[in-house]
Amino acid sequence: MMELKEIEDLIKAVSKFPGLGPKSAKRIILKLINNKNELMKPTINALLDVYKNISRCNYCGVLKSSKDECNNCRNLQKKFSKICVVENIADQWSIESTNIFSGYFHILGGTISGSVDKNQRILIESLIERVKKQNIEEVIVATSATVEGQTTAYYIEETLKNLNVKISKLAQGLPVGGEIESLDDGTLFSAFKNRTEL
Repeated sequence: MMELKEIEDLIKAVSKFPGLGPKSAKRIILKLINNKNELMKPTINALLDVYKNISRCNYCGVLKSSKDECNNCRNLQKKFSKICVVENIADQWSIESTNIFSGYFHILGGTISGSVDKNQRILIESLIERVKKQNIEEVIVATSATVEGQTTAYYIEETLKNLNVKISKLAQGLPVGGEIESLDDGTLFSAFKNRTEL
């Protein structure tokens, strides 16, 4: 392969995307180069639009147009009584796609790690403010089952425990359609610990 700096730089950049390595990046880039007008130009324009116009809401963490108030904050007239707290926007999108939850979302922007100040990295203070101002009855903590996710869930619970609000956590255990033999130890442990009577 003839080395062109521009292409090598682009391969390195695209390789950093989740689920993509150098081979996948090369295939994508060749497809773009071979279809400059049909694929590359619209992709560049869409990326530029997102770069210029889309940002995270500093209050609730969801994506919004830079010019407007975010839809999540604007939905206050709906008077939901629940907030679902998730680590990132991908988690919000996953929950929204199921139509199982009707309420506000609060995206933390990550998890607590021992080396970082708890309030600077994730949106905890604004969560407390939202619970107080919006008369929230229940906070559903939907963090991951990792050590960091569980630490974050515990911190949220401790932070909100003196407010008059129900705090619940997603159940964890056997996934729907999952086979016992393919589950990791943590999932099996959680499944046994949180078992329910039939």
